[in-house]
Amino acid sequence: MAGLIQFILGNFTLTFFVIGLIASALSLMRSRKPLTTPVVTEALFKWFLFFSIGVSYLYNAVMHTVFAETAASFIGWANSPFQYEVGFASLGFAVVGLLAAWRSFDMRLAAILGPAFFLWGAAGGHIYQMVTAHNFAPGNAGIIFWTDVSIPVIGIVFLVLQRRQERVGISVAPK
Repeated sequence: MAGLIQFILGNFTLTFFVIGLIASALSLMRSRKPLTTPVVTEALFKWFLFFSIGVSYLYNAVMHTVFAETAASFIGWANSPFQYEVGFASLGFAVVGLLAAWRSFDMRLAAILGPAFFLWGAAGGHIYQMVTAHNFAPGNAGIIFWTDVSIPVIGIVFLVLQRRQERVGISVAPK
């Protein structure tokens, strides 16, 4: 049981992505039938923003500030003031992600683009660490690396879907 809890907390980006999918499914079960593409897209995007950006970055902020030593160790680094910078940047992304879940396309665009550049930069840093320092710690080369690459891609796909639906006048997203 301790191993499962450690896996869930240590791979929080995957955990919150899955929780977002569960929240989407529950939301869709309560939605009016038949379910249309815009309704499904909106539920998936809203809960993706809430959990994969908002809650995930809030968790990251707490880990890098309150539990900085633990976070650094998980990544395979020594603790440094950089942990706090990452923590406070994460707090900013969290606030925007939480707000964007119920807001317009423009707010959602901001909630995806900021973290996308951060995550892709982090993924590049992880690759550099794997190649030069042979750092294959779970927080550097594990699931976190793959979600650093994929979470922005998923967010951009949702942005494209929302924009396409708005252009043909069938979106249910907030204006």
